[in-house]
Amino acid sequence: MPLEHAILAFIEYQPMSGYDLKKFFDVSVAHFWSAAQSHIYKSLEGLEKKGWAEAHVIQQDGKPNRKEFQITDTGRAELRRWVVTPIPMEPVREAMLIQVFFSHFSTNEEITGLLEARMKEMREHLQILRTSAQAAINENAKQIGIERARQLWQVTLDYGIDYYEFQLKWYEKTLNTIFNLPPLMPPNQ
Repeated sequence: MPLEHAILAFIEYQPMSGYDLKKFFDVSVAHFWSAAQSHIYKSLEGLEKKGWAEAHVIQQDGKPNRKEFQITDTGRAELRRWVVTPIPMEPVREAMLIQVFFSHFSTNEEITGLLEARMKEMREHLQILRTSAQAAINENAKQIGIERARQLWQVTLDYGIDYYEFQLKWYEKTLNTIFNLPPLMPPNQ
């Protein structure tokens, strides 16, 4: 399961709590893999049961105790196995395309409104990738000091940027198609 393996990879860098992991997900891989806090905690339990991670409780003054997880030798072996095992392609699921597919009774303006709203969202997300995500990669690379890791992280960020740039080009081309659709026919009554 990719979430479990991503968590193993993060705790291989250093022991982390579920809270720490969520922060790391959000600033490092969220442009291609998101994780809910509840899923992270559930996965940590599973990793512990499998013997791939172990938890240590850290006493804190004036705060609840902190539970940090670190990778075990068995978990490290599993992570190594997983990162070199090909993963089958996953089918594309894009809810927005379902909307477009069934929009034959919508006006051109309604359809373009959907597309333009998505394009605005994508442009905003691209800006985040180019600024905040890039800064996070640079900062995390300084912390761990592994140039090879920094370059691989950069490759994944470049993928995210290229993905959204491609999507924007597709939306721009599609807007032209929508403007030139045949007239709207009323639904059969």
